[in-house]
Amino acid sequence: MSAPAAAIPSLNDTMGVTFIGVVLAAVLYGACCLQTWSYYREYPGDPQRIKVLVFIVWLCDTIHQILITHAIYTYLVTNFFNPAFLNVLEWSIIVEVLFNSFTAIIVQTFFVMRIYTLSNKNYFLVVPVMILVVAQFAAYLVYVTKALQMNSFVPQLATLKNLTLSINAITAATDVAIAAILCSLLHGSRTGFRRSDTMINKLMLWTVNTGLLTSVDAACALATHAALPNTFVYICFFFLLGRLYSNSLLGTLNARKTIRPDTSQDESISLGIGFSRSRATTGAVHPSGQNGIAINVNMTKEYSKDPDFSSHSHPESQLDAKVDPQSFHEAL
Repeated sequence: MSAPAAAIPSLNDTMGVTFIGVVLAAVLYGACCLQTWSYYREYPGDPQRIKVLVFIVWLCDTIHQILITHAIYTYLVTNFFNPAFLNVLEWSIIVEVLFNSFTAIIVQTFFVMRIYTLSNKNYFLVVPVMILVVAQFAAYLVYVTKALQMNSFVPQLATLKNLTLSINAITAATDVAIAAILCSLLHGSRTGFRRSDTMINKLMLWTVNTGLLTSVDAACALATHAALPNTFVYICFFFLLGRLYSNSLLGTLNARKTIRPDTSQDESISLGIGFSRSRATTGAVHPSGQNGIAINVNMTKEYSKDPDFSSHSHPESQLDAKVDPQSFHEAL
């Protein structure tokens, strides 16, 4: 009489949530592909280095999606009748961490360079954040190197729990720091004009939203790994991290035409009282603060002359900010 087959344990909180992570990552990968296509279609005049950066990020996302799909297929299909394999560390589920780290460091460095540009090359802001980025990448490399030498989730991979928690903590801290600094710099660049300030408000909102997505995801991975160490819930969140980085980068690049003010419309400002009316255009003003962001604001000034003052000379007010509308998006 043959021995009974080994019972398959419940997979809901292990391979089940891992499978959900793969599916959600695939959805975000589709969004990444769509945004990549849209970027190359809408911005053919971008610098070559930005185009190459976008391609590398998309390539890392593609390889990562292939690796996690291979891993879940190996566990749930290839070894369907082999429950003992569920505790085996398949190589692809370790190597995928490396490509997630590539995406993270590329996108984070991209935004750090925005800080460098907007802060007028303020190294006191840039260096601390860049140290966090490098520390995070180094922790990823240590994790992958050690994990590739292991054969099982338990008890071997469990010994890297503290390193995993550190990676997620550094990731969340880095993204929060980047978003906070960018918002601070943008807030200090307000000009006092409605259209330019509206543009800055949009940039700030976009910065907060993109930074919030990645930092919240890293925080969820941190919390679930600490609270549910015997499950793979944290792996589900980690699978999504690279996709959120790539989509935040591509979303920022593709949003430029939406955020940029429509220069075909004029904004009128009343400057005087009287009877005769005339129009004038353009002038120059500099945004307050030392870290002003350059923004185009095209305005039409409407003013009237009082006949009693026709003999007096009145210099025109300086109204228009003569600046580059792409300084936030294209200054690397």
